[in-house]
Amino acid sequence: MIPLRDNIPRERPSLVTWTIIALNTLLFFYELSLPDRVLDAFFHIYGVVPARFTNPSFAAQAGFPDGGLESFVTYMFLHGGWVHFLLNMWVFWVFADNVEDVLGHVGFMAFYLVCGLAALGAHILFHPSSTMPVIGASGAVAGVMGGYYRLFPHARVLTLIPIVFIPFITELPATAFLGIWFFIQLFSGLFDSLDAGKSASVAFFAHVGGFAAGYVIMRVVGTRRCRYCWRPEEGRYEDPGKLG
Repeated sequence: MIPLRDNIPRERPSLVTWTIIALNTLLFFYELSLPDRVLDAFFHIYGVVPARFTNPSFAAQAGFPDGGLESFVTYMFLHGGWVHFLLNMWVFWVFADNVEDVLGHVGFMAFYLVCGLAALGAHILFHPSSTMPVIGASGAVAGVMGGYYRLFPHARVLTLIPIVFIPFITELPATAFLGIWFFIQLFSGLFDSLDAGKSASVAFFAHVGGFAAGYVIMRVVGTRRCRYCWRPEEGRYEDPGKLG
């Protein structure tokens, strides 16, 4: 399922959302300029290899430099290919602007980074011995999706569902779209974990951890005023121009 757009109005420019997309784009094009061997080393240093931090003897033998905690942030801005990059940025764009509206620019930046760290923590917890670098914005983006799920339970998402070669477009409740997505990630992660000797090629538990973190943070933080109040008699969210 691919979200095309939602029905929640945006109140102000999404400066942090645009900045995050710009940073990801610049780094992705930088990656494209690197030879394959250099790119692989780049991913191992600035992505996160769980065994680097859980197994010091492996890290020393593999030649990792000391430290490396900056990779806990840099991994969120790297991608492994066009599909990985474009899908993450598109999903982020659909959901992030409304969450940024609620949290404000500074709050949203902090929220995004915390969700990315929580996603990484979940991945390391379930794959502590993995020697494959984890990269990508998807854990942090999942956090945005979790926050959106909490904030806008009445939203609707225009969704593309590819059926073989036929594109089927329908409007789904956001809770259905995001709920289905979450359980796909959860069950995919559990299925992968059944093969203990297999390295995870997709960080499903990072997605689960990021989504859960975003939901919980929004449940704790809440909102101080009714931004985009739901109007049940009209079946829509309030126009931001009418908010006091």
